[in-house]
Amino acid sequence: MKKIFYVFSVVLLTSCASTTYYQMYNVKQIENKTTNNNKMVYEDDNCIISYNLWSNGGNIGFNFYNKTDVGIFLNLNKCNFVFNGIAYDYYKNRTYTKSQSSSASETTLKLHNRYEYIQNNEVKSEVNTSSSFGYSVSIKEDTIVYIPAKTSKIISEYSINNTLIRNCDLLRFPYKDDIKSTTYTIDKSPIIFSNIITYTINGVKKELINKFYVSKITNYPETEFVEYKDDEYCGQKSYSKIKYFKFYDKTNFFLKYNKGSYFFKH
Repeated sequence: MKKIFYVFSVVLLTSCASTTYYQMYNVKQIENKTTNNNKMVYEDDNCIISYNLWSNGGNIGFNFYNKTDVGIFLNLNKCNFVFNGIAYDYYKNRTYTKSQSSSASETTLKLHNRYEYIQNNEVKSEVNTSSSFGYSVSIKEDTIVYIPAKTSKIISEYSINNTLIRNCDLLRFPYKDDIKSTTYTIDKSPIIFSNIITYTINGVKKELINKFYVSKITNYPETEFVEYKDDEYCGQKSYSKIKYFKFYDKTNFFLKYNKGSYFFKH
């Protein structure tokens, strides 16, 4: 009996162990003259640029709000995402194609065909014929994005990081009691990133640089990173629980990964 109980215990513990993990990145802004006191917001006399980084891989897309009473032209061909010193273009000279097609069917009657039936004492057959037609529209990516007065547009193209950061102080697959963090100064951070944003207003070109760096990294098992709660709307609760992230914050982002057959501890 003891041997059977031991085997059962091992199986039970193994089944409860998490196979999904999350590496979370805490981010700090590198302040400059346009940094707003609000988190993840930059502002000058003409615009407000805001961020919400929270997503798998991190969302470096931004919301550009035009504060003025005149239109602003965002020069997309002079906007870049910069990751650890490497610049990536927001404008890619792409062409998007949208296609639409439709079809119609028609029933005709013919004599002496394979699919025959009797109608008015005559042998007849039914043949289904179909035809289709369609069209496509090609839209070329614009180098300039127009933002009317007192409106905003969302510009999105890149994720921040899709490669797990390894560190000897971080267990790759920690249990609840093994969760630790590593912290970084701007000089030691493994990830420094920014957006270079260029716009034109009243014929004058402006350039803003929004800079960030990863200040802390923590690895979590899924059980310590997500939780399930009842969703409620107008007093009515949902039939099933909804998945929530415990550490949601627009200044953070995460990378989801699985254990698989990986055997290194760090």
